[in-house]
Amino acid sequence: MSDIMQSYKRVAHKLPDTIYTWHLYGAGVENLGRDGKPETKPLPIYGPDQLLLRIDAVGICFSDIKVINQGNQHPRVIGRDLTVDPVTLGHEAAVTVAGVGDSLKGKFSIGQRFIVQADVFVNGKSMAFGYALPGAQTQYQVVGQEVLAGDEGCYLLPVQNTTGYAEAALAEPWACVVASYRINRRTSIKPGGVMWIVNAGGEGDFTFGMNIDSKTVIASGVTGKLADELKTLAGQGKFDLVTSAGAGDIDALSAKYGLFDDVVILGSDADVVEKAAECLGRDAVLSILSNGNMTRPIKVDIGKIHYQNHSYLGATTGKLADAYGPTRVPSELKQGGSAWFIGAGGPMGQMHLQRAVELPNGPMKILATDVDTARLESVKQRFMPIAERRGVDLRVVNPMEISPEEFNKLLEEFTGGKGFDDIVALAPVAKLVEQAVPWMGEQCLMNIFAGVPTGTIASLDLTGVYAKGVRFVGSSGSKVTDMQDTLGAAESGELSTNTSVAAVGGIEASWDGMKAVKEGKFPGRVVIYPQISGLALTAVPEIGKVLPSVAAKLTDGMFWNREAEAELLRTMLKLEIIGEE
Repeated sequence: MSDIMQSYKRVAHKLPDTIYTWHLYGAGVENLGRDGKPETKPLPIYGPDQLLLRIDAVGICFSDIKVINQGNQHPRVIGRDLTVDPVTLGHEAAVTVAGVGDSLKGKFSIGQRFIVQADVFVNGKSMAFGYALPGAQTQYQVVGQEVLAGDEGCYLLPVQNTTGYAEAALAEPWACVVASYRINRRTSIKPGGVMWIVNAGGEGDFTFGMNIDSKTVIASGVTGKLADELKTLAGQGKFDLVTSAGAGDIDALSAKYGLFDDVVILGSDADVVEKAAECLGRDAVLSILSNGNMTRPIKVDIGKIHYQNHSYLGATTGKLADAYGPTRVPSELKQGGSAWFIGAGGPMGQMHLQRAVELPNGPMKILATDVDTARLESVKQRFMPIAERRGVDLRVVNPMEISPEEFNKLLEEFTGGKGFDDIVALAPVAKLVEQAVPWMGEQCLMNIFAGVPTGTIASLDLTGVYAKGVRFVGSSGSKVTDMQDTLGAAESGELSTNTSVAAVGGIEASWDGMKAVKEGKFPGRVVIYPQISGLALTAVPEIGKVLPSVAAKLTDGMFWNREAEAELLRTMLKLEIIGEE
C-alpha cells in the first residue's frame, strides 16, 4: 500500500459524498452546530470560476468567540439573519485544492497548497473569510472571485509541500502579531482632510514647521503668531480657513464638518482634550502642544486606538512638526530595551513573548505578567531556556501573588526607575492599561494589542504624550505581506509557529475547542484537523494517553511539530485511495 500521506498530499483519494460542517445560527455557543455536533451536508458544488478547497487544519481564535458571543451584532456580520444565513467560522486555515473550476484550469491545480489571508476586501468592502464569507470550520469549502481576485489580488498564499498543516494555518495569528510591530502611523497632516486647531489655555508662540495639506482648517480661539500663519497660508489658497470663538464650538463644528482627521490642541486643558478625543475619525491624529501638566486623566476610547488607529502625539516646543516626528515608527520593540507584556500567559500573549525572546536585536529585559499561575508556569517552561541562552533577563510574575507595594517596587527596580521602553497590553482590560501608563518611560510605546471593543474607556494621564514623547498604538488583523513574511519565516525555520499549538482535535471537537478557547483552558492555540473524525480535543502533552505513536514524535515530549502531525494524520485518516484495489 502506498504511503497514505503521499496520497493525501496529492489528493489522490476519493472525495466524500457528504461532509461535516459547523454553522453558527445565532449568539451563544449553544447555536453552534446542532446539539453541539456538526451537521452533515452534501459535498459543495463549485462553479467554473471557483475552487473546491480541502480544509487540512484550522486554528480557533478568540475572534471566533467574539462572533459566537455577539451573533449578528458582531461588526463583520451585523444585521445578518443567522437563522437562515448562518456563519461558517474559521479564518486560520491551511487548505489544499481538491477541485478546479473550468475557467481556472491552468492557473490552479489539484494538490496545490495554500493558506488563506482572511482579511479579504472587494471594492474596498470587507468580505472576510470566516465572517462574511464561509470559513474553514468544515471539511471542504468553495471559494470564488472574492478570494481569488480581490482588491489585493489572490488571497490564497502558496505553501511549500514540506510545511506542516498546523504550522501553515497558524501563520495567520502569527501574522497579526508581526503586523502589530509594523505600525506606521502618520507623520504628516492628512491630505484633503479636516483639521481643528483649538486654544486650550496654551501660552507662548506656536508654529507649524510642516506642510498643512488639509482641505479645511478650523481655528478656534487661536491668536498670535499661529493665527497670522494661518491667514497667510489660507490667503495663498493652501486650505479653506474657518474661525470660531473657542473650544465650546466643537459640537456645532463636528456636526457641520464631520469627524476630524487632525486635531491640534494648544495647551493642556483636560476638558478640551477629552471632548476633542470624542470627535476623531478613523486614522486620526490628536496632538497636544504644551509644557504644563494635564489637569486630570483623560477618558480615552482605547478600543478606537486598537480598531480605528487613533494616535495621540505631542511636544513641549510649540512646534507641530516636533509632535508629528517619526518617534518609534514603526512600532518595533526597542533594541536592548525593557519590555512589559501584560497578560503574557494567554495564547496570543505567549506568541508575543516568544517573538520577543527570539527577536534578533530585541529587548534585553522582559517582564511577563499574568494572573493565571498555571499559564505562567507554561511561560517559564517554554521561554526561560530561550531567554537564558540569549542572555535576556526574563521575569515571570503573577501580580496577584504579591502586594501592590511589592509589585510597584519590582517595577521600579526592574526598570531602574526609568520606566519601560515598551508595554504590550494583551488582556482586554481598561484598568490594566490605566495602571501601566505611569510606568511608561521616555519615548515608551504602548501597544494595545488586545481586542478591546470600541467604546472601552480608560482614564489616561496624557502628560507623557508631550512631556516624554510616549505613544499608544494598536492594530487588528494583518496584510498579505505580513502573512507572506510570517509564512516564509516559518518555512525557513526562523519562526516555530508549531510551538504555539496546545491542543488538537478532529472535526467533531470544534465545539469543545470553541468552549475551551472561551474559557482560556489552554495556554496556546487549539488546532482542528477537519479531515480527522473521532479524535476528541486533546492537550498536546497528554496525547500519549490516546495516541502513543504521536506522542513519541513530539519535541521534548511537549511541543507539536511536523513529524507528530504526520503521524497523527497517518494514524487517523480514513481515505479511499485512488488506484488501489
